[in-house]
Amino acid sequence: MTAPPSPDAPWLQIVRLLRWDKPAGRLILMVPALWAVVLAAQGSPPLDLVLVVILGSLATSAAGCVVNDLWDRDIDPQVARTRHRPLAARALSVQVGIAVLLLSLGCAWVLARYLNPLSFGLCVLAVPVILLYPLAKRVFPLPQLVLAVAWGFAILISWAAVAGQLQPVTWLLWGATVAWTLGFDTVYALADCPDDTRLGIHSSARFFGDFTPGAVGLCYLVTAGLLALVAVIQPLGTGFWPLWLMACGLWVWQVGRLVQVAARANQGFYGRLFSQNVTAGTLVLVGFWLGSR
Repeated sequence: MTAPPSPDAPWLQIVRLLRWDKPAGRLILMVPALWAVVLAAQGSPPLDLVLVVILGSLATSAAGCVVNDLWDRDIDPQVARTRHRPLAARALSVQVGIAVLLLSLGCAWVLARYLNPLSFGLCVLAVPVILLYPLAKRVFPLPQLVLAVAWGFAILISWAAVAGQLQPVTWLLWGATVAWTLGFDTVYALADCPDDTRLGIHSSARFFGDFTPGAVGLCYLVTAGLLALVAVIQPLGTGFWPLWLMACGLWVWQVGRLVQVAARANQGFYGRLFSQNVTAGTLVLVGFWLGSR
């Protein structure tokens, strides 16, 4: 059943379409991109490149949100968490959604032209993954892995923008990002599990079932281990390790909470755990910066 259209102004509906009213999802893509910039530049990235990465992550995440809502405009009205999204509620037309998508991709393309050829090529390779992720939810039992691969392009693009090449340590950081994304997006998917099951939509939360807290814990463990390996290979100074330990402590606490209350949690609980990963990622970012100086 479609939700009644919202009386809010069209510009505000576009803000909601882009998810700019929910900054956690935008920041959580920006953070790993900044990991790569800081590490590849050994703690002193060019400020103009930092600005391009920040704006590029905003444009890319905006495009991802819009294409997801275009794909799911007939499914979202049947899901409690998403039924009031602008396209689902018919507060914006499909034509407006396509226009906003093209504008977001156009902004990302302009920003990508600032980068070197390798980084630009990686931007182009990322686009099909971003556009096809919503399809994965219909045909692939672990769609959050597709999203994690899309997230991993933030590492590759940003590292290549600084160094002009991809190095072995780049792939370790990419692996940490993929594992981290699979973990936190599995937590996010738990909120929709009843609706996804009813509608036949795939998710990692459905795939792991009762083993979801353990699977999330394993993802975070792999993330922490690969980040530590990156710190050893770079090598990073002692400033990194206290912040790494704080991030690890937050991940351990999250898994503990999942084990304790997952069976009776509400949507807000999963949303809060998801948002806490912005804090964890920022701790790692500051650790990378301090350890590189």
